[in-house]
Amino acid sequence: MHLVLRGVRVVDGTGGPSYTADVGVHEGRIAEIGRITGGGRRTLDAHGLALAPGFVDMHAHSDLALLRDPDHSAKAAQGVTLEVLGQDGLSYAPVDDRTLGEVRAAIAGWNGSGDDIDFDWRTVGEYLDRLDRAHGGQGCAVNAAYLVPQGTVRAYALGWDDRPATPAELDRMRRLVADGLAQGAVGLSSGLTYTPGMYASGAELAELCRVVAAYGGYYCPHHRSYGRDALAAYAEMVRLTREAGCALHLAHATMNFAENEGRAPELLALLDAALAEGCDITLDSYPYTPGCTTLVALLPSWANEGGPEAVLARLRDDAGAERIRYALEVTGADGCHGVPVDWSTVEVSGVTDPALAGYVGTRLDGWDTARRLLLGDRLAPTVLQHVGHEENVRAIMRHRVHTGGSDGILRGAKPHPRAYGTFPHYLGHYVRELGVLSLEECVAHLSGRPAARLRLPDRGLIRIGHRADLVLFDPDAVAAGSTYENPRTLPTGIPHVLIDGGFVMRDGRRTDVLAGRSVRRTGFPLPPRR
Repeated sequence: MHLVLRGVRVVDGTGGPSYTADVGVHEGRIAEIGRITGGGRRTLDAHGLALAPGFVDMHAHSDLALLRDPDHSAKAAQGVTLEVLGQDGLSYAPVDDRTLGEVRAAIAGWNGSGDDIDFDWRTVGEYLDRLDRAHGGQGCAVNAAYLVPQGTVRAYALGWDDRPATPAELDRMRRLVADGLAQGAVGLSSGLTYTPGMYASGAELAELCRVVAAYGGYYCPHHRSYGRDALAAYAEMVRLTREAGCALHLAHATMNFAENEGRAPELLALLDAALAEGCDITLDSYPYTPGCTTLVALLPSWANEGGPEAVLARLRDDAGAERIRYALEVTGADGCHGVPVDWSTVEVSGVTDPALAGYVGTRLDGWDTARRLLLGDRLAPTVLQHVGHEENVRAIMRHRVHTGGSDGILRGAKPHPRAYGTFPHYLGHYVRELGVLSLEECVAHLSGRPAARLRLPDRGLIRIGHRADLVLFDPDAVAAGSTYENPRTLPTGIPHVLIDGGFVMRDGRRTDVLAGRSVRRTGFPLPPRR
């Protein structure tokens, strides 16, 4: 036995009662659970600690961070052992040279410009291979799964134009999605308030979801509105995936803006009705009220048509800028979820130009400042939107198909604290302090349930034979250290994290172990339906 954990409180990821036992780890897997009489090469006295399966971040934006930062304590210190990348319909594979340049510019606010990255891949499989050989071939800090990004696929097939796809272009998108799934992606993501993905009709999305269904993956949409038309947008996704026969996972599911205060029960009733009909639905959320996105994402979709350079040209033109302002402040832009923007709720969280650093942490005072920032930082500023409601957050996290996802953007001088704090905040604030969830329920939301959505047969539960991706934490002390004022503070009460039986966190400190690898869709694909 390589390692024996003595006297630990086992919270096994099923949601069932916890129990005390010894747990033995051998060659990267859980080898024994119970009273272990023999010793191991290493023994850890774990009395007073809880042992859970490693946490799965179902909505991560670490697509370049895992290649850039071998430490990656932002996630490792939280107990995260697996992240799902390729979110919101925009990421870096599959691409050609043109599309890669456009996507890098479009999501620089999420991941940085990438000037420090060697983009030596073009396909999904090549990107996953790159994760496996990151940092001199050692691998990366935590494991990673990948969703084929529908917006990137659309940009690759037909550019950034707001128009229907031709039959040939739709066939090309189907092939790109199928190739990505065959190469190991676990599903398809969309960002339907981001260009160019938002230009796709429901019929176009359904065609891609049929491919996803054939390969046993799932569809993960950031749907068309979290504001004025939120319920209608959720209902569209349910109808779409029911029609396509595809599993549905709703990204950062919430109900925001004044229009939706207290309306989470209406969303949950919609989902319960679909679940009762046999639909395969899950969702993720983060345990905070503000949202986080890029400033340019708030603009109306027509302002983003043509890609980043076209947006900048419209912003430079006074008449074009005035048209954008009117849409934002008067009619309500689709990029801002159909709600007229309240600039006092928009806080700058990051810029790439040091000359603009003074704006970070301030609330915008109007369109003129927003326009100046967009032009000066070439669309890269990130913002927090203080538009959420605590009662909605709590109601959604209680639901039986809920999972945890940070939606953590790691760039910027003052990122959202969810990037460094989501998982300990669930365990400390919502479990210990508020009792919104029991410890056993919460751990299931963060481990067993997401692993089941990803169809990973040997992860997410503490079972003999499962991979030893494990987190040990103190239920009486675990807490998020990150705050809005100091968002990069690491959590407390999580001393040990293991991936494949190796300590990536030991005694609260990051080790030099790089045990993370790509986690690829398992099983054999069904033949795509035509």
